[in-house]
Amino acid sequence: MAFLVLFLCGVAGGVPAGMGMGGGTVLIPLLTLFGVPQPCAQAVNLVAFLPMAALALPVHAKSGLLRGEGLVPLVLSALVFSALGSLCAAVLPSALLERAFGAFLIVLALLRLAAHFRKNRARDRLL
Repeated sequence: MAFLVLFLCGVAGGVPAGMGMGGGTVLIPLLTLFGVPQPCAQAVNLVAFLPMAALALPVHAKSGLLRGEGLVPLVLSALVFSALGSLCAAVLPSALLERAFGAFLIVLALLRLAAHFRKNRARDRLL
């Protein structure tokens, strides 16, 4: 049974990750829902990201969805701050990590809703 739950969590995280939407926003909450501690779920997400990215990157490149402009500063800053974030996650209490990730998801959802409404308003003005 545990294998099936973990397999389904992997599917639920892999699909959005393959689309470039961040599978961790699905995978981490699912793993914690099934009893995996927050730091462990975040570590699993990091390990799972590598093969997902390795498989998705060539598909996106072949589709012409990758651009080289600004890539170096983006990658360098992501590397530096992911290392800093990993160090913080290693020393912070689990409860704080859970709250911080929950707040991040709420802010992300609100930003996406605001973008959706702005887009619809702009479209309605054109009609």
